[in-house]
This record gives sequence, structure tokens and C-alpha cells, in this order.
Amino acid sequence: MAEKKKLVSEITSMDVDFAQWYTDIVKKAEMADYSSVKGCIIMRPYAQALWENIQHTLDGMFKETGHENVAMPIFIPESLLQKEADHVEGFAPECAWVTHGGNDKLEERLCVRPTSETLFCEHYAKIVRSWRDLPKLYNQWCSVVRWEKTTRPFLRSREFWWQEGHTVHATAEEAMEETLRMLNIYAKFFEEWLAIPVVKGEKTEKERFAGAENTYTIEAMMHDCKALQSGTSHYFGDGFARAFGMQYTDKNNTLQYMYQTSWGVSTRIIGAIIMTHGDNEGLVLPPRIAPTQLVVIPVAAHKEGVKEKATELYEQVKAAGIRAKIDLSDNTPGWKFAEYEMKGIPLRLEVGPRDIAEGQCVLVRRDTREKTVVKFEDLEKTIPALLEDIHFTVLRGNISEIKTLALGTGGAKGVDADIADKVTKENLPQTVAFAKKFARETGAVIAITGAIDIVADSERAFCIYNGHPMMSSITGTGCQLSAMTAAYVTANPEAPLEATAAAVCAMGICGEKAHARLTEQDGNSSYRNYIIDAICKLTGEELESCAKYEIL
Repeated sequence: MAEKKKLVSEITSMDVDFAQWYTDIVKKAEMADYSSVKGCIIMRPYAQALWENIQHTLDGMFKETGHENVAMPIFIPESLLQKEADHVEGFAPECAWVTHGGNDKLEERLCVRPTSETLFCEHYAKIVRSWRDLPKLYNQWCSVVRWEKTTRPFLRSREFWWQEGHTVHATAEEAMEETLRMLNIYAKFFEEWLAIPVVKGEKTEKERFAGAENTYTIEAMMHDCKALQSGTSHYFGDGFARAFGMQYTDKNNTLQYMYQTSWGVSTRIIGAIIMTHGDNEGLVLPPRIAPTQLVVIPVAAHKEGVKEKATELYEQVKAAGIRAKIDLSDNTPGWKFAEYEMKGIPLRLEVGPRDIAEGQCVLVRRDTREKTVVKFEDLEKTIPALLEDIHFTVLRGNISEIKTLALGTGGAKGVDADIADKVTKENLPQTVAFAKKFARETGAVIAITGAIDIVADSERAFCIYNGHPMMSSITGTGCQLSAMTAAYVTANPEAPLEATAAAVCAMGICGEKAHARLTEQDGNSSYRNYIIDAICKLTGEELESCAKYEIL
């Protein structure tokens, strides 16, 4: 088992103060600094490099689906903003206004864009004349300003960076198809590039974007068991089109209103990465998006030939397409280990005199700290394999959530599985086959929770029968299981399948023990507390003797 000694003492433990843990990482990992304007941050080079990788990847996905980049002005005349009543009402409290140009008072106030719907509407009303001009699929990368009362770096600030897509279509059906297509692109990006599973869903009427008919979202679960809205896609119908006179001539030479969408993700993504993957040592960056995937550190660098060999290996892995850096500074190896733990670089390559004599080096994973001894000639094969292995360890959810992740379809509504997706004895073989297939595709352990729990890799599946039906009515049990799974896997990184199965069994056993304590006067609140008590007191012997499962 990998050594768990804490290397970075300057970071508050997340279980002591989650908010302070987050702030410590942002500052100590040199992600951001505060500016002289309250609520605004400076993106330091490391965070900017991460954002540029995100931009590059997402921009490619947008262009593959026919979208073009444009640049809109930063200022919006007040009269233009006022054209769509719901929209202006929604953003009015957050608007920043320019009232003077030099020493002269402006005839009309200018809003510093909080979003660009009105600018795109004005533009589309000018350039779209006929059905032949549609659709228009535009996107822009920019910053926007919203005068937030409470701020936190990357999660909520008065100026932040984002992309905002704005499209217009001939029909409502085409616009809705675009809305959902972009939501699925966001989900794909989060899962395949950031290693962050998300749940897709629709916002309530109260939570809709100002002026939208429907708002769809991807939600990711953070370490503190809170969901983070990570991306949104909005269907506007023809509401904005009517307000701005956005009409086109259809094939029958009849004037029609356009149908509109908008969609966006922001630098909040960086906050999501921190709160999903980070630990008490600092950042843990997903390899596919990390600015630096591997750092080379010479050990006993003062000895003859060590720096030279380290440099040679650095050039070797860089030539193989790995985003690498080398640290040849005079700082001690221990300082360097802690520094790059803090910055979350996925792999560390250590090489010293003894390694050189034996023709090998040591690769250390950031996520588990597992060490792998590798011959010099095998580096180009071993490093990419390790980086892929790091990407995902476990994906957990109910069957509807897992189907949504795997297929982009499913009956998920909130945290509950749709009745059509329920795992039963009758459909168990098919569900197990589905879980194994998804495990092969992702390289992760798949944990499906429900009346029958399934924990599977590509070859084996544990079908677990512990638990009580009442557990499904207790808010927070899914979050508890996520935390237990993380703990079990962290303690047993060499056996993620068995560790996950043990965590699921443990949760079910504790649910059974807690239910046995209930009296007629007890309700959901008591049951939740009894589950927590049972988790606290569960022994290894109880886990082994009470676990009910079969392996398929």
C-alpha cells in the first residue's frame, strides 16, 4: 500500500474546514491572486494554462459541430438591454454601468456585459433575412461582469471568463435539438477530459435563466457532498426574437420568428476540478487536461551524471508527446515532491545514481502515491498507460444516472432512478453485462446502487443484496456512500473493485442495523443518524460475516 504521510502541511484538511481547504489550495498552488478590485481575481499562469487547455479542447468540440467563433462588444446600451423585460429584470441587480466617457457624461448608460444575448439578438436581426441564412451557430470566448455580493475564486467573482454560445434556428424543434446537443457535449467533456461524472437535468421554473423557456444543466458532486452547477444550456423559444424583431422569410415567402439558444461554461470548471479531485495535499489534476502531465526530479543531483540523465529522460518523454517539465533547481528533492504534490501534477519521475546504474527510474502517481519502477527503454510505453489509468477509478450512481453517463439517455430525475430503469432479478444479467461494457469503455469500476447493487469492472461483477428499502428515502445516503467509497479505495488503491464492493456492502449492512433500531416514534431523521452511528461502529468482522453478495 502506498505511504500516506502528509507532505503539505500548509493546507487545512477538508474535513476541518472545507471552504478554507479550497482557498488554501487556490493560493498555495499559485492558481489565483486577489486584485485591488474587491471580488475580482488575477488568473496566475498555472490556472491560465489549465483554462487554455480547457478552451482548446472545448473549442475543437464546438467547431466539429459546425460552430464559429465571433467577438461581441463589451458594452451594451441600456435601451438595448431593456428590450427583453424578463432578461433585464433577472440581471438588473448584477449589472455594472458606465456613465462617463473621459470627463463627459454619456447620453445613455452602458452596461458592462453580464451576458451577450441582447448583442447577438441585435446582430442576428440585421444579418438573417431568409431561411437560407439559418441556422447561425456562433460562440465567443470572453469575460463578463456581474456585481456579485459574495465571491470565491473561480466559483463566483465579479469578472469571470467563459464561453457563451448563441444560435438561431428556423424551427422550435431545431433549437431544442441544439440545446440538448450542447448539454451532451458539456457532459462528454466533463467525463472524458476532466474525469468528473455529471448528472444532466432541467432546472425548475424559479432557477431558469432570465428569459429562457427551458434551462438544462450538468451537475457534478463535490467532496463536501454538494452539487455544483457546472454548465447550462438554454432554450429561448421565440421570446427574444419577438422582442428584437428577429424575423426571416421561410420557403413559402412568409415572415417567421427565429428560435434561439444559448449555452455556456466558465472558469468555474477550475473550481469543480479542485473540489472533485483535490485532496489534503493540494491539487489532483486529471491527466488529459493537466498543463504538465509529468515532472522529472533528479535525486542527489550534485552527483556526477544525475542532472544530465534527468535532462535526457525529460527530452525523451517530451518527444513522446508527454507534457513534461524538469526541475533542476537547488531545492531539495523533499521540497520538490511537496511542491508538485501541491500543484497536482499526475506523475513524478525520480532518478538518482542507483537508478542510473540499474538502467531504471521511479514513476510516482499523484492520486495514490503508488511507485512503479520502469526501465528507461519502457518509459514511452509505461507513462501513457499510467496516465490513462489515473483518469477514472470509480463511477457511482443509480442505474438511471449511470445509463445517462454511458448512453446520454436514461430516466434520471434528480437523484432518483426512474422506475423503468430499476434493477431486478429478471434484468440482472443484462444490467451486469451493461456495467461490464461501460467499465471496459471507461477503464473505471462501475458502481450501480439500488434494490440490488452492482459493482463491476470489465471482467467481474459483485451483485450485492445488503440494505433496506427505506434507505432510498433518506437524503444524503448517496453522498455518504460516495465518501465511503473514496475512503475504501484510497486505503486499497491496488484493489479498487473489491474496495468499492466492500464500501457498498458496508453501507447496506449499516442501513440494516440502523433500521433494526427504529421504533414507532422514529422517522427519517432518526434513521439517518442511526446509519451514521452504525458506520462509526462497523467492524471488519461484521463486514465480512454480514456481507451478502454473489460474483457474476
